[in-house]
Amino acid sequence: MAEDLYFEQMPVGEMANFAYLIGSRSTREALLVDPAWSVDALLDRAETDGMRVTGALITHAHQDHIGGSIFGMSIEGLDRLMTRQPVPIHVHAHEAESVRRVTGLSATDLVSHESGDVLALGELRVRLLHTPGHTPGSQCFLVETAGEPGRLVAGDTLFLNGCGRVDLPGGDPEALFRSLHGVLKQLPDETVLYPGHLYAAEPFEALGRQKWTNPYLRAGSIEQFLSLLGY
Repeated sequence: MAEDLYFEQMPVGEMANFAYLIGSRSTREALLVDPAWSVDALLDRAETDGMRVTGALITHAHQDHIGGSIFGMSIEGLDRLMTRQPVPIHVHAHEAESVRRVTGLSATDLVSHESGDVLALGELRVRLLHTPGHTPGSQCFLVETAGEPGRLVAGDTLFLNGCGRVDLPGGDPEALFRSLHGVLKQLPDETVLYPGHLYAAEPFEALGRQKWTNPYLRAGSIEQFLSLLGY
């Protein structure tokens, strides 16, 4: 039921990132999405709200989402989480090696998933959707609970009026086109999009509106999509 859903969108760090807490009020369990920059603050928020973090969901392996060194910065992330509160780290199978390389975690710390896997917390279901393109193992999380629209936590695959970069190692523009048009655009219009960064005036919006306003979702062909990306 809708009243069972615990859902917090939290701005973190110096690159306009969002982290998320998603859980069940009835079980008092929560999953932490992309814990980076302010891990202690995220865990403290869960504790203040009476929730216990029982796992982490990783959209992809870039340092601003999981911790590590980038652009001369050392970003707190999964290493801090595993020190303070060891929990299973849920990643897509194609992203597991990258997560290990960036964070130094061991294979036993990670739980590898395939697209369509579902995690359940109370009345809540979190469906894992493989959406390659930004990275080979990028995944989005469709949060489903009876009585309200689904919530799509999209990481760097889809932003409000934008989409993820494909010019970094592992990027694939044609794969991103298939992920956006063959997977995410097929979700119901009432689904609410929650991105991995605040790159627009609003922090979230109905996916149906994005289908009309986001040029990367409006592109009618792979050729138009590639042109928008500068290819």
